[in-house]
Amino acid sequence: MKRIQKRNPQKNLFQHFLNGIEKIGNGLPHPITLFAILALAVILLSSVCAYFGVSATGETVNPSTMELETQTVSAVSLLTREGLSYMLTSAVSNFTSFAPLGVVLVTMLGVGCAEGSGYLSALIRRAILSTPRKIIAPMLVFLGVMSNIASDVGYVVLIPIGAVLFKAYGRHPIAGLAAAFAGVSGGFSANLLIGTIDPMLAGISTEASHLVDPMYTVQATDNWFFMIVSTVLIVVIGTFVTDHIVEPRLSPPDETESGFISREMSALERKALRWANKALLAVLFLIAACCIPDNSFLRNPQTGSLTENAPLINGL
Repeated sequence: MKRIQKRNPQKNLFQHFLNGIEKIGNGLPHPITLFAILALAVILLSSVCAYFGVSATGETVNPSTMELETQTVSAVSLLTREGLSYMLTSAVSNFTSFAPLGVVLVTMLGVGCAEGSGYLSALIRRAILSTPRKIIAPMLVFLGVMSNIASDVGYVVLIPIGAVLFKAYGRHPIAGLAAAFAGVSGGFSANLLIGTIDPMLAGISTEASHLVDPMYTVQATDNWFFMIVSTVLIVVIGTFVTDHIVEPRLSPPDETESGFISREMSALERKALRWANKALLAVLFLIAACCIPDNSFLRNPQTGSLTENAPLINGL
């Protein structure tokens, strides 16, 4: 017999607030549509600003003389003949000259190889299936945050496993799905390790910093400590929201349908994962050993640093 939950018809202020957020979120258009709207807005605003003669004056560094110079930049309309021609002829060069593009493409080759071989899927399943019931929610959120080191593999692997795992433990599967999704999406930039997003952000920041100092370089490790703290904070908040806000708002799961984990690892997968981890540890040990000598090729040849302008970090 199914258990019927009695709901209180009176909703408190916080429930109304959550319902309002849900309604607004459901009304947002698709991200592609948002980008199209923003692109159209930039084109229209460029025309309006050019019509009213909007300009900005500031000090910039001249790359040739390395001295501060006062420069005035005026708005240019993209709806003119020259503006339309510029958008058409510079589309490819804008894309190929974008600094993080090369980093992302190279990273995706490695991530694609690891994902295509099944290593990432097996690693996440192994971690989540061996988790005790009491810490299943924080572990789901934590693995969701850590999964961004492999780009969007968490969306494909972890979220459905989270729903199945919660159901297997007698908890609502939607809560497990939400916990995994919160970790993957909400913690996409945080990590305990240097992930795929860090070199990309470093490239973007370096491009922006060249407007002020053409010689300045932002390292991929500059946000590392902040990302470590963010990982812990997101796990704590995600666990609290899952246990005390999301799951209490859901009706109790059907007790007659006791779920079980249907994606158990086979003996062959466990053996392959074990040897893959041994190979990974061997490579990491080799890299660490190469970093020890003072004249290591992974160090900065001038300062001997492993972080500042060093091949080890620049190679990320």
